[in-house]
Amino acid sequence: MKNKNLFSSYQGLPRSVFILFAARIINCIGSFVYPFLTMFLTIKLGYSEERAGFFVTAVFIAGAIGLLSGGKLADRFGRKKIFIILSTTSALFFIICAFLDKSPAIPWLIIISNIFLSGVLPCINAMITDLAKPEKRNAAFSLIYLGTNLGMAIGPIIAGFLFNNYIKLIFILDAATTLLSLIPVLIFVRETIPVRGKSTELNNDEKIEKGNVVLVLFRRPMLVVFALISLIYTFVYSQSFFSLPLYLNFHFGERGPKVYGTLMSTNAIVVILLTVFLINMMRNTKPIINIVFAGILYAIGFGVIYLVTNEILLIFSTVIWTLGEIIQTVNTNVYVANNSPITHRARFSGIINFITDIGYITSPIIMGYFIKRHGVHNVWPLVLVLAVAASIFMYILYIIESNKNLNSNNQVKQQ
Repeated sequence: MKNKNLFSSYQGLPRSVFILFAARIINCIGSFVYPFLTMFLTIKLGYSEERAGFFVTAVFIAGAIGLLSGGKLADRFGRKKIFIILSTTSALFFIICAFLDKSPAIPWLIIISNIFLSGVLPCINAMITDLAKPEKRNAAFSLIYLGTNLGMAIGPIIAGFLFNNYIKLIFILDAATTLLSLIPVLIFVRETIPVRGKSTELNNDEKIEKGNVVLVLFRRPMLVVFALISLIYTFVYSQSFFSLPLYLNFHFGERGPKVYGTLMSTNAIVVILLTVFLINMMRNTKPIINIVFAGILYAIGFGVIYLVTNEILLIFSTVIWTLGEIIQTVNTNVYVANNSPITHRARFSGIINFITDIGYITSPIIMGYFIKRHGVHNVWPLVLVLAVAASIFMYILYIIESNKNLNSNNQVKQQ
């Protein structure tokens, strides 16, 4: 009975959402190339750290281009159609890479591939928004997030065994799982792009809008502010990939990578085991309030690292900031979906993700400079302050938004 109640949030979701969940697991199980990109560039191609860093940054930039273009195409031509085309094209580039041995063309093909791969994200987000009713979007987005992490928990392990001797197979299997994941989508998921005449039951924030996506976005200043605050959240979270391994190497020396691997495994386990539980806890709370709480968890989880070097306590801190990751990721998607016009859902998803991803792109540069000047140990007080500030800003936005809605309701009553 308890298990049944635990998964009750997912009851009533359209079948297509579960198909996308399964497809996401298959796709992410084969995510071999990008997690090992830096190692591939330095070990297999013999590039310097500086040159490898150039290509990794280029991959991020290509991803940003993909988010914007994929969103525009999905709104214009259909989510499913663009999802299939972009995924297939991305896989084809990897197949080409598999037969180029150690050619210097491979990094450039990987960069181009990421344009297509990143364009898939706004397609998926728009499909989920189209398929799920507003009250079920929290559950729908959490299911896709869970599927992504289930796959990612398996994929890098397999890739780790293949990396030294079977690099060609890494590219082929990555492409194969991508193509395999498209089969259930092709057969069982219908095109979801909304029919404009059926938008009468939507809330005001989802009504049909006309015009350029940037102009339409700025008609929603609250969403713009939300995206900018979310950029701070992303910057804070990105320290788990940049500052944390440097900090562990500083304190643990040769054992640093092993400790970091333990923390990343902890992160994956927490996501897999606790996502469903958290979604049940959050389902009756406004997404923006949940995100405020996520910032507090980031502040505690990352801030406490300043005080500890004990592995057990570091695992405990990882559990805390991972809870923040789950809450922020799911509720950000829900908030954006609930505030996107039906005509611009994929484009809004793309542009909001583009803004927030600036946190990932700028983090290595800014924090690298900070660490050089102030030391890696002092990263964590700064991160704590940023996380607390982001939570306060998000709560202020919630108050402003609530007052605006209250005034609007009063005006309607007076009329």
